Amino acid sequence: MPLSEHEQRLFDQIERSLAEDPKFASAVRASDPRFHARRRILVAAFAIILGLAVLVYGAVSKSPLLGVAGFVVMLGSAAFAMQSRRKGNAPDLHAVGGTASRRARQTRKAGFLDRLEDRWRQRPEGHR
Repeated sequence: MPLSEHEQRLFDQIERSLAEDPKFASAVRASDPRFHARRRILVAAFAIILGLAVLVYGAVSKSPLLGVAGFVVMLGSAAFAMQSRRKGNAPDLHAVGGTASRRARQTRKAGFLDRLEDRWRQRPEGHR
């Protein structure tokens, strides 16, 4: 249902006044889960580069323990980045009263085989 002209004008006015309020903008940014996810991804990317440097240094200095430690740091950072990316892109995030929360997930989490079965069912008909 479209808004009336008066409601649209009021909506535009409220939107302009909120956009000009720096305190409101920082509060919204602070409660945005995508903002935090982006920051975690940047930290993870830095840790991946650091782990790669430790891995290379371990290989050059012929210290296998140091190389393994660098690889573990890279692997853990990559997993952290992927988890942060998944949380930042989750469609079930919504803001209520200025705070972000997660809706309750389905009781049964889809496993690997369930996802494969769903993909099989949703494939185009010509590809059997």
